[in-house]
Amino acid sequence: MTKRRVLFVCIHNSARSQMAEAFLNQICGEFFEAQSAGLEPGKLNPIVVEAMQEIGIDISGHQTKEVFDMFKSGRSFAYVVTVCDETSAERCPIFPGVTSRLHWSFADPSSFQGSHEEKLAKTREVRDAIKQKIEQWCEEVCSDAPV
Repeated sequence: MTKRRVLFVCIHNSARSQMAEAFLNQICGEFFEAQSAGLEPGKLNPIVVEAMQEIGIDISGHQTKEVFDMFKSGRSFAYVVTVCDETSAERCPIFPGVTSRLHWSFADPSSFQGSHEEKLAKTREVRDAIKQKIEQWCEEVCSDAPV
């Protein structure tokens, strides 16, 4: 069986899209091959890395990627999922030539204010919401996918 490719896109490819990529590859990896990219790739958010490590997923070696490089590479994707928050949605790129486009709105961890612990707590909420959305989507799209 050929895995369907999924591209998760956000602004910087530093948090939300990285978490979504990791979760889909973990939860539904036998059905999907997930990748992520950003409109303006930055550097991986260390608080996101920490939040993912807390649940046993190491994304510290991930690199941020540019969405337009993915497009220019000629790769095709069955799904392109934007994970920008509503405030940033107008900046989220549209990836042309795809089969299905989805938009899942999540708050941007880079915008969180407060102490390290406060930012980490808010990032955990986003992480858990992304995981829940991935699990729900896998149940809908792959009736025999384990979640």
